Amino acid sequence: MPFNASERPTLGVEWEVALVDAATGDLAPFASEVLEAVGRRPPHPDGRQRVTHELLTNTVELVTGVHDTVGEAVADLHAVLAQVREAAAPLGLELACSGTHPFAQWSAQTMTEGPRYAELIERTQWWGRQMLIWGVHVHVGMSSVHKVLPVLDAMLAYAPHLQALSASSPFWGGVDTGYASNRALMFQQLPTAGLPFQFARWEELEAYVGDLLHTGVIDSFKDVRWDVRPSPGIGTLEVRVCDGVPTEAELAALTALTHCLVVDLDARLEAGELPAVLPPWHVQENKWRAARYGLDAIIITSAAGEERLVTDDLDDVLTRLEPVAKRLGCSEELAAVAQIPVRGASYQRQREVARAAGGDLKAVVDSLVRELREGRPEPAPPTAPGPGAPGAS
Repeated sequence: MPFNASERPTLGVEWEVALVDAATGDLAPFASEVLEAVGRRPPHPDGRQRVTHELLTNTVELVTGVHDTVGEAVADLHAVLAQVREAAAPLGLELACSGTHPFAQWSAQTMTEGPRYAELIERTQWWGRQMLIWGVHVHVGMSSVHKVLPVLDAMLAYAPHLQALSASSPFWGGVDTGYASNRALMFQQLPTAGLPFQFARWEELEAYVGDLLHTGVIDSFKDVRWDVRPSPGIGTLEVRVCDGVPTEAELAALTALTHCLVVDLDARLEAGELPAVLPPWHVQENKWRAARYGLDAIIITSAAGEERLVTDDLDDVLTRLEPVAKRLGCSEELAAVAQIPVRGASYQRQREVARAAGGDLKAVVDSLVRELREGRPEPAPPTAPGPGAPGAS
């Protein structure tokens, strides 16, 4: 499984966006019609399509070209989003993005035709049909195959930060789940999804993939849907932790955080400093805490079991990354990460809108549509604090 290393820490982003009926706020299965209209435009210079199908016909995925800075990648997405919006409007559609839709029913959705998706549903059945979820994937170029797995393992210590900041899926089928990110726990029900195994050497990963191919678990490495995974064909580390992000401003901030983390860990490894790696059982617990409590999560920060409020730890992480952001040209975007807890993450804003609307989840969809259109979160009164996060589950 050769890894086509990147010469520099390039950046690419994939942003899954939902199509919703402008009148009802429910999901609308018109991805093919939207793609047909957008498809008349040329692809990126590198040949990658700007908009693609996803599992469900209510979803399109916006794909950037290969970029060097966060600003370039987000500008690329902005242009593609405008094309999708232009194609969707005559069909009576609006666009929205969050980890889950507040009230849509999974059983009413239709699947995109194609052998890969058909095989997924045939194998996973009820759980596969429930994948009514949206996320963001950030690719960062890696210069050597020998760095990929150490950086991947070290990145898992920051997965709860990204999960808590992006959490946008408190509702499922019209019900408040009590979770900040219901998507995180839904997606890991697929057989090869969820947290990655922590391999010491690339050859161990190759042997693992070989076993999956031999036993028919997967048809290609793309079927390994880890929260953080290598993308050998394009030479990147792909971070897939984040829920669907409702606004370009938050997308830019979280992309900057991801870019800086990967580049910083790469540089520390290059300098002979082995980044700290959490044991798998701590990584698993942190994922659950971030999904459950969001920005109120108390996470495990060391192999010795030390714990800290995720936002307190985030403050130190952002300070450490400031010089990295300056080198990468994303200081402004990284600084904006600190505003997410102040303003409220999407799961908090959605709950506040629902409370103010007397439980009307159509109002939540409307707010998500407006936020995506405006590119920034809507102002809202601070949400009353929820139950505290215990130090142990």
